[in-house]
Amino acid sequence: MGSGGKSAARAALFLVARVVNDVLSFFVFCILDVVDAILCVIFKLVDYAVEAEWKPCYCSSATDKVTSSGKILVSENGGSKVVSLFSKKVELDDISDTLFSRPSLVSEVSKRTRLKMERAAGIVAVARRSTSAAVNGAATTTFTINSTIVEMLQGKIGKQQSLPVPRWSDCDCCTCNAWASSKDSLFVRAEGPKDREAEEDVVFIHGFISCSLFWTETVFANFSEEAKSRYRLFAVDLLGFGRSPKPADSLYTLREHVEMIERSVLEPHNVKQFHIVAHSLGCILALALAVKYPGAVKSLTLLAPPYFPVPKGVKGTQFVLRKVAPRRLWPLISFGASVACWYEHISRLVCVLLSKNHRRWESAVKQITRNRIRTFLMDGFLCHTHNAAWHTLHNIICGSADKMDGYLDAVRSQSSCDVTVFHGRDDDLLPVECSLAVLAKIPRAKVKVIEKKDHLTIVVGRQKAFAGELEEIWRCAERRIAT
Repeated sequence: MGSGGKSAARAALFLVARVVNDVLSFFVFCILDVVDAILCVIFKLVDYAVEAEWKPCYCSSATDKVTSSGKILVSENGGSKVVSLFSKKVELDDISDTLFSRPSLVSEVSKRTRLKMERAAGIVAVARRSTSAAVNGAATTTFTINSTIVEMLQGKIGKQQSLPVPRWSDCDCCTCNAWASSKDSLFVRAEGPKDREAEEDVVFIHGFISCSLFWTETVFANFSEEAKSRYRLFAVDLLGFGRSPKPADSLYTLREHVEMIERSVLEPHNVKQFHIVAHSLGCILALALAVKYPGAVKSLTLLAPPYFPVPKGVKGTQFVLRKVAPRRLWPLISFGASVACWYEHISRLVCVLLSKNHRRWESAVKQITRNRIRTFLMDGFLCHTHNAAWHTLHNIICGSADKMDGYLDAVRSQSSCDVTVFHGRDDDLLPVECSLAVLAKIPRAKVKVIEKKDHLTIVVGRQKAFAGELEEIWRCAERRIAT
């Protein structure tokens, strides 16, 4: 068989595999839709039996209208959406609609089929819907929002929520609750010289379901003695993860995460100018900090940034949800992301089985491996609450979809910091195209694609090389500033 025949055979095999993956994925995720609905009822019953009240969820009802007659007042002046209660405010734009707008696979397929049939028949349904929306918008200024958001905001702002901490479904070990004595500050691992002796500061921000150990157990130990004597290194556990606070009433918005980093690192340690190193979800927080402190950030190092340019006319949050979580069985990391993103109650069950019992899993791994491997990745993967993971995933990755272009534009035009992007060629969760899209927005950025590395091994396994690359990035930034 010639090369042409082999190529044709491979193409045919790839097509068959794709069709099989699509068909199996459809049936599996339809079953998961049903399972999630059943778990919704089960968790409500268990919550009520154990805690005398059940946790509000995002599938319990459709949408409720919030008016000025209630405890929460909604304003849409100039297009802004603000919930206010007792003179305090929470921006509704910080809350992703993907929390409560996640149609089942069957309904989504049915909707797509119906729209195709309408177009084929020449029905201008889109025009009619637009006209109807314009008429309704002129008649009322009431903002429609999911009832669970209302309940959580009432608990958050009005201090009405009485859920115990930790909840029955969360772990109560020392590691997970070490924050209880200092609720207003993140856990920060700081290394390097003392304040007066340090020449530079570096802030490390981990990704989703991870923690500061992702940095301290890899690159920190591999920096040169010169770097250790010059740089103060700060690695944080983000709000809701690791040893940091995991408040039950938090919505884990971008604003909350950034403010906690400011309160825990920048302000108490008197950090004026600094470098940022961020991985995955942490890249969004890094960009937000770079935009907020354009003159303070010296260099920005992003690893596997979750940036998906949103096409015009498309809802950004929903577009990114389907990019990050395509509801496919293969590759496995996409399947895991899909379960975590689409199914609130299945993902809570996973947290009950894994996160609540993380000590048992860690002990089992150590017994099996006879302590031959460290479990720092497990610590990051398991030490969080479902509330923190669920809201952070949606409000940061999906919720910032429409903000990313603005952040990147601001870094390009308002900041002169060096921008370096690393991406693993074999990353099945966030494709290399994400980093190439960053380059298209910031032409001065340097993009380095690492062959045969994925979402984690871009650091883990090549920590010594990466530590050297970071030192070179910081030296180049200092030389640029000096000249």
